[in-house]
Amino acid sequence: MKRIAVLGSTGSIGCQTLEVIDSLGPEYRVAALTAGSNDSLLAEQIRQFKPEMAALSDTEAADRLRDNIKPYKCFIESGQEGHLTAATWPTADLIVMAQVGFSGFEPLVAALQHGKMIALANKESLVIGGEILMRQGLLDRESILPVDSEHSAIWQCLGALTSDSINRIYLTASGGPFFGKTREELEKVTPAMALKHPNWQMGNKITIDSATMMNKGLEVIEARWLFNLSLDQIEVIIHRQSIIHSMVEYIDGSILAQLGPPDMKLPIQYALTYPERRKSDFERYDPFGRILEFDRPDRDNFPCLELAFSAARTGGTMPAVLNGSNEAAVAAFIEGKISFTSIPLVIETVMRDHDVIIEPEVEDAVHADSWSRVRAAEVIDELTGRVS
Repeated sequence: MKRIAVLGSTGSIGCQTLEVIDSLGPEYRVAALTAGSNDSLLAEQIRQFKPEMAALSDTEAADRLRDNIKPYKCFIESGQEGHLTAATWPTADLIVMAQVGFSGFEPLVAALQHGKMIALANKESLVIGGEILMRQGLLDRESILPVDSEHSAIWQCLGALTSDSINRIYLTASGGPFFGKTREELEKVTPAMALKHPNWQMGNKITIDSATMMNKGLEVIEARWLFNLSLDQIEVIIHRQSIIHSMVEYIDGSILAQLGPPDMKLPIQYALTYPERRKSDFERYDPFGRILEFDRPDRDNFPCLELAFSAARTGGTMPAVLNGSNEAAVAAFIEGKISFTSIPLVIETVMRDHDVIIEPEVEDAVHADSWSRVRAAEVIDELTGRVS
């Protein structure tokens, strides 16, 4: 029996993970669940999956949860400590990191320090702390199983081969809803428009990141640390159909690709059942009558991609600042405070103002994240003041 802790269980990836666990049968059990403030959905998940513990970031929501789940015997915690407890829960064999953004960083560090096996869907954790974890010897390829479809594809293509066999990887990107749009058209984009992804059903933050191409930039940094690659070995390629999830070009010139419909359940299941493959009833890809097309990304009209490469080249605390300022800018855009084209402007300004710490420790990354959000809020206020 495999016991699984799902951190971020009420989000898009978390809910799909629980669906997959349910489909796999009694050999897979839920040991712990965590969420932000959605106590009503978490209560439903507790009743169905009967975990030993659960946690909510919001203290008041945790109090409501305790009252709501009686008489179920489930230990309830709140705040960041609750997420750290779940990440290191003694009976959990696998920790699914499905949180969004910075919230997954410290639980990932704690889980790795406790020798846990990780199914990683929280790319921001490696953006923020990949360099730190690599230096501490915690980025063991055998202990981190990628869940992002692109990184799962690379992992599946790589198999038992090492990174020395790779010439380069191609990270595929759908291009989001605004592929081919001009700068003038992008200036008129509304949050409702940006949240309509052509292929994938995702949470709000990652959907906006896909529209700006920042999501692919974050995935570049994640891939760098997961597969021990140089930035020159990672190429982003637009693939509108989202059928090829990524490709690996080997040193002998061979290219291997992993294909499938745009559905996260397959990479989730592979991470849960690894090293085995289990039969599933997921949608299958039918290759007949299909055309697969590829384009280069538009780095001029979608500068977030280049900002991510720049942060990765600088290293130190700069990737944490990239991520923190992006989260702040995306939230401001969704709230209608800034325009779509102002998102990269906020990020670039905050990055320019940051004094980088080389070879940071965990606390340096945490501080850089906090600083970036404060500075981003100031930049957003300045932009709002110019408009009003």
